[in-house]
Amino acid sequence: MLRVGLTGGLGSGKSTVAAILSALGAEVVVADELGRALMEPGQPVFERIVQVFGQEVVGPDGRLNRARLAELAFTGCRLQDLNSIIHPAVIAAQQEWMDQVFERNPAAVAVIESALIFEVERDARARGEQESVLADWRRSFDRIVVVTAPDELKIARYAARVCPAEPGREAAEADARRRLASQLPDAVKAARADYVLENAGDIPALRAQVEELWLRLRAESNKTLQDESLE
Repeated sequence: MLRVGLTGGLGSGKSTVAAILSALGAEVVVADELGRALMEPGQPVFERIVQVFGQEVVGPDGRLNRARLAELAFTGCRLQDLNSIIHPAVIAAQQEWMDQVFERNPAAVAVIESALIFEVERDARARGEQESVLADWRRSFDRIVVVTAPDELKIARYAARVCPAEPGREAAEADARRRLASQLPDAVKAARADYVLENAGDIPALRAQVEELWLRLRAESNKTLQDESLE
């Protein structure tokens, strides 16, 4: 078995990499999807967010107004408040998912796609959590894969995704810059990664890198399983 953390900045293309790995045979879970599920009404995370940020983040339908919550977090200097609520719950859910994967298939390559693996550690340590799971999350993975791309390309990709039409594109780009500013630079992440995928070109070029990576991850997973069987 192999526990893989797949990370990269906003617009880097990590979701594309995750999709390719899934098609090749990896077990993949997306941290954002877990987070969204945990933020639904009736969940403890939802209740805590409303308690901390107030009723203004609840929309007419009773669910979170994510745009307003994001505005408060990113422009109101309250991102740490939000992350301290969401991250522990998401990481616990990820661990539960991974345990289930390896119970079904001990030889699996389990991939967690998350933009913030290194940022979670940074923020936890900034809060003084030197010994917590969050402060040492990197060690929960056997391998870390970082997807990189030039910042201007990331911004263009993000803006095109959230605002396909030209009106509003400038605001989307400004939002992307704010979000990137809260994330660690690619160079910092790459220095701590086991594998780095450069995504400044087209999809076929990225796919070729991912296919080569998959062969290595499969080999490492099989070796780990063999080593454990000899113990």
